[in-house]
Amino acid sequence: MQITDLTTELKIPPLLRLAFRPLFLLGGAFGCVAILLWGLALFGQVKLSPVGNILFWHSHEMIFGFGCAIVAGFLLTAMQNWTGLRAPHGTPLLVLVLCWLAARLLMLFGAALPLWLVALVDLLFLPLAAVLLAKPIFAIGQWRNLFFVPVLILLTLCNAVSFAGLYFNDYMLQQHGLYSAVMLLTLVMSIMGGRVLPMFTANGTQTKKVEPLLWLDRLALGLLWLVFIQQFLKLENFLPHPLIATLYALAALFLAIRCWRWKIWIAVRVPLLWSLHLAYWFIPVGLALFALHYSGISLFGHVVLKSTALHALTAGAMGSMIIAMMARVSLGHTGRPLQVSALMVPAFVLVVAAGICRSLLLLLWPDKTQTLLLLAIGCWVLGYGLFCYCYAHILTSDRADGRPG
Repeated sequence: MQITDLTTELKIPPLLRLAFRPLFLLGGAFGCVAILLWGLALFGQVKLSPVGNILFWHSHEMIFGFGCAIVAGFLLTAMQNWTGLRAPHGTPLLVLVLCWLAARLLMLFGAALPLWLVALVDLLFLPLAAVLLAKPIFAIGQWRNLFFVPVLILLTLCNAVSFAGLYFNDYMLQQHGLYSAVMLLTLVMSIMGGRVLPMFTANGTQTKKVEPLLWLDRLALGLLWLVFIQQFLKLENFLPHPLIATLYALAALFLAIRCWRWKIWIAVRVPLLWSLHLAYWFIPVGLALFALHYSGISLFGHVVLKSTALHALTAGAMGSMIIAMMARVSLGHTGRPLQVSALMVPAFVLVVAAGICRSLLLLLWPDKTQTLLLLAIGCWVLGYGLFCYCYAHILTSDRADGRPG
């Protein structure tokens, strides 16, 4: 598809030719630095005074800074394939990236500024991304993918709720906005995983694609929608916890059946595949841990904390899926073979290990919390550091095949 000509394209710096380039590079680097700073502050090695407090900064920035940057980068790149129209590039893309970068700097160094100003800058990013995403979708009437526009708006609303909690000094309201965003991002990961994993697996292993079961997809994703709705509307304050536990358990069960059908065992020789499969498996694991939390059932003699379940979805699913998707998308959209360098294999392993340390192992050995947190932080920083090292040149240089993009 010849969306733009090469002469025009060469006038644009490579970093600003498609959204995945700056947002993957800056987002990946930020994810690495933010966790490093969090670890240093947690263990008393540095003193940080970000907006709110260090806990709010860590939670907020890993969701709305790191996670949402990658989501926006992916969607604003994929829409070119979906619509056949040119994706944001050049000046509009630069404005979007600068908005994101300004928010990260203000969140870390802007504690002395009015909270409304910091919040306003941070809240601009996702609506700007939504507008850039919606324009080509409306232009050709491709309503199937319009779904992602209200998702970006809902994420903005979750972000606003977290800031409202900070403004009113209401910790529970802060957590409500953050947890709601995690459930919404989990839904997005589940939807996108269902779209791409069967195809990626079939192409990467030269096997027949596993065709979706419509009833299973609707049931699994429908239950996940209900999980988000109950979280967003705070229904746990009104519904019996056994009922909420049942909802989480059913969502975990049907999502597990869904990804079992994609045959992870045939992908073990392809790092770009097994990394994605393992990331997806964190989703039913995290939902199952939430089910145990709400049911009050202990696991291995320990009560399942809400934070442990949450980190299975964030450090586990989100962290692992983001690095795996960035690795694959960056190769495909820069005209390179879909084969990662040798250093990316340990990078995938390290990020998966970080998720396991921060959730499952912490549940097994809560008396080793400090050691496991240190391991999780170290694995994450090394994993994402390797990604930045391997992909900085790829994301900032021309396509290998000489085509635009």
